[in-house]
Amino acid sequence: MATLVGTQKELGSLLNNLIELDYDAVAAYEAAIARVQNQEYKEHLRAFLGDHQRHIIDLKPHAARLCDEVASGPDVKQLLTKGKVIIAKLAGDRAILFAMKTNEDDTNTAYERAVEHDSVTPEVLAVLQRNLADERRHRAWLQQCLRQTEDTAVEEEEEVDIGEPSAIDEPRVPPMY
Repeated sequence: MATLVGTQKELGSLLNNLIELDYDAVAAYEAAIARVQNQEYKEHLRAFLGDHQRHIIDLKPHAARLCDEVASGPDVKQLLTKGKVIIAKLAGDRAILFAMKTNEDDTNTAYERAVEHDSVTPEVLAVLQRNLADERRHRAWLQQCLRQTEDTAVEEEEEVDIGEPSAIDEPRVPPMY
């Protein structure tokens, strides 16, 4: 899902959208933590959840100075970010990590745009840069885990002994794409 967060012209609107995006991320991380089996993954996901909660806390005072109303929860995108994780549970930890990585792609894009916003003040820029650094760290860890699980799957595949074909074995036809 491509995000439009970070394209807002008004800084207050941008900050509110970032807050909503971080609320969406919190919901997705809560769903992932409840569903992932690997304990090491759970620990990292909990830490990333805490980062997103901090982002909300750090952004709210700046948004309050610029907006009449500050976002107080996720928006409808939460259904997509959290939904991807819930559906991924059917395919296991790797699929959950992949869903979280796609969510982090969106938060990275949003914060990359935000730090370039024309109206950003030095004080707000410092918060946005810190949050972007967190987002990049989250995505890098998820990418590393996905590469490792991919390598492990290839190694396990190579170790499978399929035996000698018998007369009753059907020839294997490669899938048509």
